[in-house]
Amino acid sequence: MGIKAALPKIELYLYTSILSLALLWAASWIVEASSENVQRKSFKESMKPGWHYFGRKMDVADFEWAMWFTTFRSHILFALSGHVIFAKICSMISPKHRSLIYMLYGGLTVLIIMGWTYVSLILSHCIVLYSVALIKRKWLCFLAGLTSLATFKMDPFVSWQAGFVTGTFKLQDILFYGGCGFSIMRCMSFALENCEKKDGQYTFMDLMKYNFYLPFFFFGPIMTFDRFHAQANNPDLTRKDREMWNIFIHALVHLGAILVVDVLFHYLYILTIPTDMKLVKELSDWSLAGLAYFNLVYDWVKAAVMFGVINTVSLLDHLDPPRPPKCITMLYVFAETHFDRGINDWLCKYVYDYIGGNHDGIFKELVATICTFSITTLWLGPCELVYVWSFFNCFGLNFELWVAKLFSLPPLSTIEGLMTEAMSRRIRGLFNAVNFWQIVLYNVLSLNSLEFAKLVARRLLIKGFPVSPIMVLLVTYCGIQLIKERERKLALLEEPEPPKQAPITMATAQNKPAS
Repeated sequence: MGIKAALPKIELYLYTSILSLALLWAASWIVEASSENVQRKSFKESMKPGWHYFGRKMDVADFEWAMWFTTFRSHILFALSGHVIFAKICSMISPKHRSLIYMLYGGLTVLIIMGWTYVSLILSHCIVLYSVALIKRKWLCFLAGLTSLATFKMDPFVSWQAGFVTGTFKLQDILFYGGCGFSIMRCMSFALENCEKKDGQYTFMDLMKYNFYLPFFFFGPIMTFDRFHAQANNPDLTRKDREMWNIFIHALVHLGAILVVDVLFHYLYILTIPTDMKLVKELSDWSLAGLAYFNLVYDWVKAAVMFGVINTVSLLDHLDPPRPPKCITMLYVFAETHFDRGINDWLCKYVYDYIGGNHDGIFKELVATICTFSITTLWLGPCELVYVWSFFNCFGLNFELWVAKLFSLPPLSTIEGLMTEAMSRRIRGLFNAVNFWQIVLYNVLSLNSLEFAKLVARRLLIKGFPVSPIMVLLVTYCGIQLIKERERKLALLEEPEPPKQAPITMATAQNKPAS
């Protein structure tokens, strides 16, 4: 059935009311649990004095968020501000050579921060992968690239290489692994695009310009080489109408998101509570469902903000970076589930779409997803938790195709064909609600712990059966229908429905030309 199937407005108002009340109710339970347990021993390490006019402590369990937006924000802003000012001056003086100037500034900044041994280590991997790229064999590029990536994700190789980079500042470990991992992925993109180049080879300097672009160097996002090369070497630096205004609004939105998250961390200790399993077992089923959902929403906000800040800088450099990830609230299919669109674009282009084609064949889709999640597992760092996460998400992606194939066959397809489009949308919404909670449960694994995910699943599906799963799915169903309504409106904007033909009256019939 079409995506443009509409539902009565009163029905959508009802869904909105139910969803809003449910979210507020779940949030109130979490606020209560946060307030009553702030003095627990298990909370001490994750709590610190917050903004004094709130009169509450702040959840700082997420080291990454606390590091970026408290401890190291001045250093990050200084480095990125220098890049923006330097890039603007140089683009005005010599727009044709701006990619070279970006590389020089980025390379010098990395050298000052991390030292010459780190830069030498990165260059050694770049030289190896560039040499392999000259052979123009994709399988060899993949083999060399994944081997290099493994040396930064698996011991004893990673410990041996990290030993070359000495220093004492707190951010160094994160910068080491981030810069190395993203550099390897960029080198692989360069090598694979070089294999596609029909006339000649890309130069080593092209790779250096691509890899040492400072905003993307340590933490991404990854822009594939073909896109970066075309955009960074485009001498036309004219802006579209209202483009600078849109960039300014883009920056303000992310600043607002940072402030909102900081405020919520004073009331919703969604990151600290899951670490105390004794407390989690005392919470209601509704609180657990809300806790799992809010954890995923927060992780999306964090990814959107972190990449959004970097993307704002790249927009000022006349680049078109990967878009922020799609919010978990707007997802009900595994195919769109990702928290890093740059990595997702990379995997889709070179692995998933390359092997899976149009993703219509069951066997090809299975091979494509296994290969994709195998590389993802290596990228995240092989361990038990990542293995479980990869398995379930790989299964979910294939299960969607299996169900779609099943419902496209008679008699199910025949039965659906007899329904109205609105009824078909409602029934599909029920299946999508189940799929939504599969996405939540599978991805909570990567954010919290296997124990927390197992507890949530057991409480919602087994111990709370049938009341808890029915209530949760009812609320989720309401959310799914609101998402579908938004998609319907977007589809109508992109392809408006043809105007309805006026009924033929006697007056129009008289003016109708004879056939």
